[in-house]
Amino acid sequence: MDSQTTIDQNRYRRILQFFSGMIAHVIWWDLMMRRVPVVRQRSLATRPQRYREIAREFRGLAIEMGGVMIKLGQFLSSRVDVLPIEVTEELRGLQDEVPPADTRQVMGLLYEQLGDIERRFESIDPEPLAAASLGQVYRARLLPGQGESGPGERVVIKVQRPHIEDMVRTDLAALRVVARWLMRYKPIRKRANVPALMEEFARTLWEELNYRAEADNAEEFARIHADNPRIYIPKVYREHSTERVVVLEDVEALKIGDTAALTEAGIDPQEVAELLLEAYFRQVFVAEFFHADPHPGNLFVRPDPEPWASPAFTDQNEAASQARTFQLIFVDFGMAVRVPKSMGENLRKVLIGVTQRDAHRLTEAYRDLGFFLPGADLERITEAQEVILNQIWGRNLLDLAQPDPREIEAIGREFRDLLYDLPFQIPQDFIYLGRALGMISGLVSQLDPHINPWRQIERYGQQLLRTQSLTHLRERGLAGIVETLRPYLETPLRIQRLLEEAEKGRLRVQLKTDRDVLRQQERLEKRVGQLGWSIVSAAGILSATLVYLEHRRDKRGR
Repeated sequence: MDSQTTIDQNRYRRILQFFSGMIAHVIWWDLMMRRVPVVRQRSLATRPQRYREIAREFRGLAIEMGGVMIKLGQFLSSRVDVLPIEVTEELRGLQDEVPPADTRQVMGLLYEQLGDIERRFESIDPEPLAAASLGQVYRARLLPGQGESGPGERVVIKVQRPHIEDMVRTDLAALRVVARWLMRYKPIRKRANVPALMEEFARTLWEELNYRAEADNAEEFARIHADNPRIYIPKVYREHSTERVVVLEDVEALKIGDTAALTEAGIDPQEVAELLLEAYFRQVFVAEFFHADPHPGNLFVRPDPEPWASPAFTDQNEAASQARTFQLIFVDFGMAVRVPKSMGENLRKVLIGVTQRDAHRLTEAYRDLGFFLPGADLERITEAQEVILNQIWGRNLLDLAQPDPREIEAIGREFRDLLYDLPFQIPQDFIYLGRALGMISGLVSQLDPHINPWRQIERYGQQLLRTQSLTHLRERGLAGIVETLRPYLETPLRIQRLLEEAEKGRLRVQLKTDRDVLRQQERLEKRVGQLGWSIVSAAGILSATLVYLEHRRDKRGR
């Protein structure tokens, strides 16, 4: 038995030991002890601290072992929709805590992949620019004649960590066992196919290890945004890239999350937030291919030359009053996901449904996306969607962050059957889109809490409506014209029905006394947040925003 096999077996055992202990802890405290009247209150009171401690232990294990464990922790840290806030807060630090691999080993792999690197690079910085879970990045300068833009071009070299493929293979084998364990619990089995989600995670992970694919992704994103000079994708140096090494243009700039630096440079953070939303609307709804890892380390802002340097400005005071223009830069294209065709069509239905505030259309789209359990009451879900859309429509992020407790109570009372039954499940194809949009929501909120996301939603929704209407008219002729006009022809009848319902008093929210609901107000608030995620934000547009804001509200409430 060689040493590598022994190391793999040790990793395998350690992963299984950690997760078996975690599952045993949850079963004992959160399933069994909660049924014992004497200790039930203690189980509830200690839950946040217990979960935080479990997450802290996992973070320590991930930092020590590296590989997939860090990648898994980073993935989970963004899933504020399905994990307690104590867990996501504790794991968030994994974005910046990845220990670097030994540079001598990394340089050895670089020599192995590219041969005599002295014939390619004038210099390579000895210290890594960044250490990621699967690879390591170094700044370098090309030799004259090795680039396209001139002598001594600045580049970054991304090299895989030594033995990373063996680590990934071992870690995934252990996590597949854990996924089968989780499926033994009926509430999980009912709402998620964990082994299928695990395979989606594994597939994307293996794709991320193929740096030729990353180079392809970078070039495809460059094509997607080619008509927008405000979005920049670094150039790929194919002649210096392999399956385990990729060389990209060095695009050093301001970090997107550093709002103080942006403001100091004369850049309006609100404009950055709007451009970021625009980029993701285009990737998801038009190109159906999106950057799936938009954490702050992968997004930068590069200021353009000072506006007063332009001949267009003859008045210095006028120039100084103008916000500085900039480019939004994407880097690290290893985790990029193509939206399945059927999913893309339904996501567009969701966007149009939200634009028109059409709860029936939303329900149909969510059903086709796979968000509802078999037998779910679609009419009741549609009613809930309509109420929530009317409550949140047009509000900016700051307003959504401070919901009226009376609204929460009213929704909780009216739809308590949905809150307790929760007839929703997690579609397999949605895990990376939900994660990416959750991260985008957090960045947008950080850049501008006053931003109104509905403006982008309406703009893209109307654009899709126009495109689909023209296509439909061409395909259907007169029948298409009638179908397109039907909603407008039916509008007076809908208004009449609405007035009749108002006259009958059926539009009022009934606030009946319910002691059980009042005593469980905190639980209701949490589930209202989950309801918002599941039925209003299923396609990711509203989900990320509402869940992130619920996250912030809970933090302030503690």
